[in-house]
Amino acid sequence: MEQKQVHEEFMRMAIQLSETNVLDSLGGPFGAIVVKDNQVIAKSANLVTTTNDPTAHAEVSAIRLACQALNTFDLSGCIIYTSCEPCPMCLSAIYWAKIQIIYYANTKVDAANIGFDDNFIYEEINKPMSERQLPIKQLLRDEAQQAFKLWDQSAMRNDY
Repeated sequence: MEQKQVHEEFMRMAIQLSETNVLDSLGGPFGAIVVKDNQVIAKSANLVTTTNDPTAHAEVSAIRLACQALNTFDLSGCIIYTSCEPCPMCLSAIYWAKIQIIYYANTKVDAANIGFDDNFIYEEINKPMSERQLPIKQLLRDEAQQAFKLWDQSAMRNDY
């Protein structure tokens, strides 16, 4: 099978997850598949409303399952297929997981058109902290520095 066809098959799996999630009333219309060496490692649909977890987006949930399956926090060499362009949280998680490439179907504009608009987050991130809608206040930095010093000297330190 041609590589383009392989990618399309994995994307169809992610799209099917998104459709089934809605049809089964399990959550939002989003699905994601994590693949390594042309094998599905993990898959998930959006679980926000069924788990009451605002971080249980399809991509984050699939990443969590993939990390468990591979017993690692480093998903280098993996590909993620997602039924929609990742939101800022999911995109950050994908970067932190070191996933090699993202394939997506629907765009963030498509998502905004059905009520999933993340544009305000992109706008907030670009503002100085003092101008954001959500107050952000620093407190007890000097005390918190101790944990960083301990980590910096720790034998168990494992940078990620």
